[in-house]
Amino acid sequence: MKIWVYDQPREVARETFADYLDPATTAVISIDMHRGHLEDSPDCPCPAPRARDVVAPIDAFHRRVRARGMPVVHVKSVLRPGGEDDLQGIPAAWRRTFPQHVGPIPNADAHALEGSRWTEWVTEVLPQDWRVENKRRLSAFYPTDLDFLLRNQGIRTVVFDGGFTDCCVLNSAFDANNHNYRVIVLRDLVRGTDDHLESAALSMVSLHLGLVMDSAELLATWRG
Repeated sequence: MKIWVYDQPREVARETFADYLDPATTAVISIDMHRGHLEDSPDCPCPAPRARDVVAPIDAFHRRVRARGMPVVHVKSVLRPGGEDDLQGIPAAWRRTFPQHVGPIPNADAHALEGSRWTEWVTEVLPQDWRVENKRRLSAFYPTDLDFLLRNQGIRTVVFDGGFTDCCVLNSAFDANNHNYRVIVLRDLVRGTDDHLESAALSMVSLHLGLVMDSAELLATWRG
């Protein structure tokens, strides 16, 4: 099977990573595919325009996953509307650091506020899917009940898609690895700040945290 190691494709024996590839103990985790990142609007509070092109491919992949009877978990950032989780407490670092690169972000104060349209899903979410809707910072595991949910369902491998590759996906992959899950990141279904940071994040995953694969390759491996 083909994996990616330090941004280069490599053929490896499936048996080398057999414990990563059991569909019966695997869940797909989709991160922050909501309007607050994906809306094509000047008042989008935390725009991630590079991720808009993966919405349809992610939906298609999730349909294949559901057809196998495997769980899809949708995780998104949602902050209390009064700002206690962020601006009215200790603000998230990105609010001051990221604008040093991209410039001022109009309407950033509205990012992920509970009850706003910015927290509405853009990707397809079905009733049988699992939802985790209280992510407050960069990791899908903090301070959510994601770990409890996965362990309660006997999940050992987590497959990540969504955004940002170099931010929430990378942080979630680190946390998943530190919680002793097997980690797979789908390089064709994640998007980063730019090509350089996306490549760097995927390279770090491939060396230290788990497997970097294409979604079609993973589906073929599951079929095999």
